[in-house]
Amino acid sequence: MAAGCGDALCQRRYGSGVRQKHSRLAACNRLVDCDDCDFYNERRPVPIRAAGQHSAVVSQQHPHRIHRRHIVGIGQRDSQHLDDRPSGQVVAGDRRCARVAIPATIENMQNHSGRADSIWADIQRIRAEAPVIHNITNYVVMNTTANALLAIGASPVMAHAEEEVGEMAAIARSLVINIGTLSAPWIAAMFKAGEAAGRNARPIVLDPVGAGATTFRTATARKLLAVSPAIVRGNASEIRALVYDERSTRGVDSTYESEDAAKAADELSTRYGCVVVTSGAVDLISSGSMTSRVFNGHPMMPKVTGMGCTASALTGAFAAVNPAARDAAVNAMAVMGIAGELAAEQSRGPGTFLDRFLDALYLLNESDIRERLKVRES
Repeated sequence: MAAGCGDALCQRRYGSGVRQKHSRLAACNRLVDCDDCDFYNERRPVPIRAAGQHSAVVSQQHPHRIHRRHIVGIGQRDSQHLDDRPSGQVVAGDRRCARVAIPATIENMQNHSGRADSIWADIQRIRAEAPVIHNITNYVVMNTTANALLAIGASPVMAHAEEEVGEMAAIARSLVINIGTLSAPWIAAMFKAGEAAGRNARPIVLDPVGAGATTFRTATARKLLAVSPAIVRGNASEIRALVYDERSTRGVDSTYESEDAAKAADELSTRYGCVVVTSGAVDLISSGSMTSRVFNGHPMMPKVTGMGCTASALTGAFAAVNPAARDAAVNAMAVMGIAGELAAEQSRGPGTFLDRFLDALYLLNESDIRERLKVRES
């Protein structure tokens, strides 16, 4: 959920010449030089401008064709500007490159408006209906996820006693199972709640926190797939651990980029008939042969504990009002990222970020979504 190119193989330079993957860019307003032309010595970084206006950036001085993977945005510098012609030519030709790495791919943004409509409709329904979201989650994040659900307009309930989860799952509009702090009684409650949610046709979101770290945790996460979750959300290491026999997590943190789990996510989605969300610098939402990428977010988000768990909780809220699991997942992750961007603009660090994040969810409006949304559908 941070800025960067969605292609894990794509590399460019910072102004200092240090090569990094775009998915590791520090922020969506990082100034980045193009590494795909011959004018590196003459270039300087350029400020970011909104994406989605031109299909390419070409000038007489910069005639190289841009591979479709690398059409990630356009920049504006000093006396230069980009005109509105379909060719997207650079006017007042400067020999420096006008391309800038920002989290969007222009030619795949045709569904941008429709996606924004869907997100805003879901938010309005959540705020109007205040759906009850049943969470069986870990001690670390209960307060944060409950507040996030309240901020977006849902009604959270944190209930994990085996004696009551069946009834609670029947009352709620969706169930979120998070295995962050495991114990035998909690595992029994998770299965009981999952069965009750299934009987009552309630969507289930499974967050396999730390899968791949220990045998016990990985086995539990895999067994919980039997409750037929509509959506599985985890980081790249967790998603890979559900499919492959490997230990690749660092505690509950991922050692992979989201793109590294793309194949595993597709396999998991096909095998269990669920939508798989792989969180990372770019969020992947996989459903059978279809994959959407959400480029919204900010690098400060991983510095606050429980942001991934919060994403799962919000996904539960969107699944409660949107019967299409894939749309619910894409919409939830986009809102999570947009709120993160808004919060970061007002934050001095992780401590203030969390408060600002909750405010951003509460105050989120339609124009925020339309102006900031960066989703590539495929």
